Amino acid sequence: MKGLPVRHVCLICIELFGDSIYGGFGRATRFIGRELARRGIRVSIVIPRRSPELPDSYQLDGMSVYQYDPLRPWQGIAVLRQCDADVYHSQDISTTSLLARLAKPGAVHVITFRDPMDHWDWQIETKYAGMSRLGWAQYRYFIDNPLVTLAVKNVDSLHCAARFLEEKTASMYRLRERPSFLPTPVDVPGPVVKAAKPTICYVGRWEGRKRVELFFELARQYPEHDFIAVGAARDPQRDRELRQKYSGISNLEMTGVLDQFKDSQWSDVLGKSWVIVNTSLREGLPTTFIEAAAHRCAILSFTNPDEFASRFGIVAAEGMLAEGLATLVENDRWKQAGEAGYRFVEKVFSVDRAMNAHLDLYHKLLGMKKSKR
Repeated sequence: MKGLPVRHVCLICIELFGDSIYGGFGRATRFIGRELARRGIRVSIVIPRRSPELPDSYQLDGMSVYQYDPLRPWQGIAVLRQCDADVYHSQDISTTSLLARLAKPGAVHVITFRDPMDHWDWQIETKYAGMSRLGWAQYRYFIDNPLVTLAVKNVDSLHCAARFLEEKTASMYRLRERPSFLPTPVDVPGPVVKAAKPTICYVGRWEGRKRVELFFELARQYPEHDFIAVGAARDPQRDRELRQKYSGISNLEMTGVLDQFKDSQWSDVLGKSWVIVNTSLREGLPTTFIEAAAHRCAILSFTNPDEFASRFGIVAAEGMLAEGLATLVENDRWKQAGEAGYRFVEKVFSVDRAMNAHLDLYHKLLGMKKSKR
């Protein structure tokens, strides 16, 4: 069936990269939106208000960004209706996904699950969250309530950002069919120049289940290697405490948050690193895995989503992070793993391939919607 041209896509997320938040969901949303805009498509982004410093609407990377008060859902409905998009695409689920369905029932509605959380996941998140019970309860209710489940069952198309999430999502929401895989686009650089000595990096939040302290201690164990920690803690006090506690490690560089949309330093870190380390207790498929593999880094991780770590690095057992790193560095095993990861990412997640998958989906769904009418 021939699809219809896409004029306007509204992306929905719980956050946006750079809006006081630097998480994977917001990064994917901004990246996809920017690439759609570069292809001549009008793009809107709707998010719950996270930053009081920014106005209700503003322009970013050729896109229109709108914030609404999550405690006033009618505001969200008004904003989503005003967007009047052809396609409303949620980057993981939230109450906003339902509001979009209510605001524009005749449009195409799509959800990409990025990290759906079951009971076990919520136990880990709650235990390591580092926030008040009330704040955590409000967050959980916004993304996981019966109305959100209703929205999942009433959209036009369901997808997952990782293949291992397909079966998990179908089971969680009792779906008749499993969602299909939809790749997240990443920039794939050309040749990169690796550092002359073993260089190990960490990219992510410094809090909760991420357990960045394990990376800092790994740096202490290997004074002959260079370690670079990219990121920060959202809580300023915790951030200061971590920097003060580990500032004496001479081979550890703590860069702070690096905005990959504004400068090249973030890419430079991945480019010269041999190995990226992930110390989290649980993960979806971190965008940092894909981006690191694109920069020919091997992966050392306790988790193994879509077998990324086992295929392109090493899956470490708890307490065995140092041994895993030694294995990767020995005989340049990291180099073979990094090259294999690069080839895979270029084939599946490179910008043109991933964006074509998004556009083909939108065209198809718009054509099906017209046929039903």
